[in-house]
Amino acid sequence: RLFAHWEAVASTHRVSLPRDMAGPIAQMARHRHAREPVPYVSLSQHGKCEDAAYEERRYPAGKWACVTMGEPMYEQSISLSFMKLMRYICKENSVGCHLGMTVPVLNEIHLTKEETELEREVLTAYYLPGAFQQNPPVPMDPEIHITERAPLRVITRVFYGMTTEETILREISVFWELLGPRETVLRGTYIVASYENPSVPQRRNEIWFICQP
Repeated sequence: RLFAHWEAVASTHRVSLPRDMAGPIAQMARHRHAREPVPYVSLSQHGKCEDAAYEERRYPAGKWACVTMGEPMYEQSISLSFMKLMRYICKENSVGCHLGMTVPVLNEIHLTKEETELEREVLTAYYLPGAFQQNPPVPMDPEIHITERAPLRVITRVFYGMTTEETILREISVFWELLGPRETVLRGTYIVASYENPSVPQRRNEIWFICQP
């Protein structure tokens, strides 16, 4: 029943769910309450109501497992990448055990020069839990790369629901209107941070604007 539910979710993202995902899905369900947050420091918070609220944060350097996909649709890329990461998290690693889930999972996107659509390539990144930061388990999948990501300062804003190309472009546009012009913030490269699995209809996401180093 759990597999059938995820199969239905995958179909809404225009991807098919391989049978070998049944094991990782069951493991994720068993461990769903044990989620380690990615560490960060809150630098400032702005706005009283949620519609206008945003926060500036600093994330330390850390090791992440990353996959890059370039499917026709954004949802296809992140779904296929996360399936690979689920297999790695659940067993397909050099220690052969469940590593534990961390949140959020990051999806780094790039806009075209006109900023009217997303480029196809999306990098999806999973933060290694604290217990594995010093010695990350090696992925069995050669498409998963363990990367030391530099410290990051971002301005973040929450939104809920599905993350399609259309919703992401809308959220970026709304956030720029809210912030106004800022030379210290990158244009064209953004991060969509996901806090819940794709089967949650009104799942929590954030748009991250990246501050210049």
